[in-house]
Amino acid sequence: MAEAVRRGAGGRPGRVLVVIPTYDEADNVAAIVARVLRADPAVHVLVADDNSPDGTGVVADGLAAADGRVHVLHRPGKEGLGAAYLAGFAWARRRGYDAVVEMDADGSHAPEDLPRLLAAARDADVVIGSRWTAGARVVNWPVRRLLLSRCGNLYARWALGMPVSDATGGYRVYRGAALAALDLGSVCSQGYSFQVELSRLAHRAGLRIVEVPITFAERERGASKMSPRIVVEALWRITGWAVQDRRAAWRRGLHGTPDGQVRWP
Repeated sequence: MAEAVRRGAGGRPGRVLVVIPTYDEADNVAAIVARVLRADPAVHVLVADDNSPDGTGVVADGLAAADGRVHVLHRPGKEGLGAAYLAGFAWARRRGYDAVVEMDADGSHAPEDLPRLLAAARDADVVIGSRWTAGARVVNWPVRRLLLSRCGNLYARWALGMPVSDATGGYRVYRGAALAALDLGSVCSQGYSFQVELSRLAHRAGLRIVEVPITFAERERGASKMSPRIVVEALWRITGWAVQDRRAAWRRGLHGTPDGQVRWP
């Protein structure tokens, strides 16, 4: 499966959809959409709005009416980041897009980095805009957030055996064939753990994951959606997946491997 996906690589994806989930982002959505379209006029944008009380969906409708590259997916209520992205992936697949980009609405993911991420997709199935690779910068984050993100990613890398420095990073490019190779129906997590879960699925599927350094900045307007519950969910799920993977490796060892050794993921 992974080889079949990679055979589709070799050039910049053709039709690209940038999915931007929103909830109470009326102050940010117009600016971020404009920056995306300036950074790469060829892409389309899908605003996936969770029925924001502040009228974000109405603002997005105005953007779509003014520019055919902008689309809006109105969702019935706040269901979380993971559910919004899964809905966006399905929307893109039904319309035949070649690649899907994940991007936050608050400006923390610089649209100006998008051309570099898409260029990296020439030779990759999944591209992660990474905060923790050489050349990356994190701007205006308090030390507590820096330590939380860095330690969480080190734990995910160690626990799940993934060669990914920023498994929680939410600025990504997925080729359409890569998404088709993943069991998205099994995904049930949100927030940080949603990004980790997709990283794990891609790694286990043997997809080629490439990390590109980005400049990540704290939002300037609006309230962060980060909460202690999201952090606890991420740690709990990562630990559960690690236990599950090690049990699977132990069972493979009981039934025998070519050299009789247990394979840890």
